[in-house]
Amino acid sequence: METKRAYKFRFYPTPEQEQTLANTFGCARFAYNYMLRQRTDAWFQRQEKVGYHETSAMLTALKKQPGFAWLNEVSSVPVQQSLRHLQTAFGNFFARRNKYPAFKKKDGAQSAEYTTSAFKWDGRALRIAKMDDALNIRFSRTIPKAAKVTTVTISKDCAGRFFVSLLCTDQVHAKTPVTAKVGIDLGLTHFAILSTGEKIVAPKAFRKNQEKLAKLQRRLAKKTKGSANRKKAKLKVARLHAKITDTRKDFLHKLSTRMINENQVIAIETLAVSNMQKNHKLAKSIADASWSEFVRQLEYKSLWYGRELVGIDRWYPSSKRCSDCGHTVAKMPLNVREWACPECGAIHDRDINAARNVLAAGLAVSAIGESVSPVCI
Repeated sequence: METKRAYKFRFYPTPEQEQTLANTFGCARFAYNYMLRQRTDAWFQRQEKVGYHETSAMLTALKKQPGFAWLNEVSSVPVQQSLRHLQTAFGNFFARRNKYPAFKKKDGAQSAEYTTSAFKWDGRALRIAKMDDALNIRFSRTIPKAAKVTTVTISKDCAGRFFVSLLCTDQVHAKTPVTAKVGIDLGLTHFAILSTGEKIVAPKAFRKNQEKLAKLQRRLAKKTKGSANRKKAKLKVARLHAKITDTRKDFLHKLSTRMINENQVIAIETLAVSNMQKNHKLAKSIADASWSEFVRQLEYKSLWYGRELVGIDRWYPSSKRCSDCGHTVAKMPLNVREWACPECGAIHDRDINAARNVLAAGLAVSAIGESVSPVCI
């Protein structure tokens, strides 16, 4: 199947390239914030609707003014794309998919998007508009020759690392069918409990670095605002956050890929994560687990590689139901980790029993052709 696929790599710019990118980031951020202010004022002060085409005309007029001539020193494509991103942000807001667009910060993550007219890619080297030399990219994997690169996004995170993302139109082929099927019960002590009886320990990336992060943040709070030492302390905090994020992403990608490679059918229980995070005793651990990201990865990978992902209703009594005889007990407190079925006498590990019930329900849903619940977490 043909799909859009992004390949993200780290690269190391030369001092000249870094300065050019800094200017580009600044111009794109300025255009986004300036037009966000114009659209906001137009609506709340004059009840006028301003869309993408109006902001594009404003930007053209702005570039002709002597005080804004510096906007012409960088490639026009990323600056123009920032207006499209603003339009998308407003579209998501009006569709109630996101909050009202916020202003971009100078000390936050930066990005610039280049379309086909602003870059050259020959399969080995990438050259960006307004730069003479190709980017020094560390390729961690090979981009297929048949893949057509349509968009290049240059980004810089808060830890000072530069990344390039190449969005391609690529052909993804289904994997060889297998007979294995698995049910997954998500948890906190163990990130995932499989119907096979395997328990996968949660990485707890944030918890393991919590004390060190708190120490660095206390040091940062004591530094004078605007000082060089404050910038150094802030960078240390950002680098630790980046380490936590990278550790979590690495774990989730490896686990989701393994599940896709080994199983033809994957059944998983849907969870209302936003509601669960209202429990302040568990909110931090739930956020650290990143269940939503894991399910998102399973969704697109199963679609790409010809696997079946089945979502089970969150109210399905997977923990209270005996996987041997089907008897359902009335109550099952969270502190009960092992229980005996009063009907058949089978002794169950709470989580493994739940995973087996999730698999059974998923197979029933798959066979009947109905959806117990959409995979939405």
